[in-house]
Amino acid sequence: MATLLTLMFCIALMGLAFHRTHLLSTLLCLECMMLIIFITLSLWSQLSSTTMATPLIMLTLSACEAGLGLSLMIATARSQGTDNLKTLNLLQWQ
Repeated sequence: MATLLTLMFCIALMGLAFHRTHLLSTLLCLECMMLIIFITLSLWSQLSSTTMATPLIMLTLSACEAGLGLSLMIATARSQGTDNLKTLNLLQWQ
């Protein structure tokens, strides 16, 4: 089970590395990675037979991250007219 979760995390990480054209695809890869980490923490707390609040905190932070990411995407699409990541070069060295 651990190898399957590790493989899924690596696939999501490769998706993040290779599909960096649109902000929405980047956000989906990040959410997939957060979901895999949540599943791993939930299984780990269940196997150790303890009740930990870490998976719930992780899920809460993931929902906040999704909301902030979508609001960033909407603000970018309104101001730039597109959600390409090439338009988000405000902090790059020129």
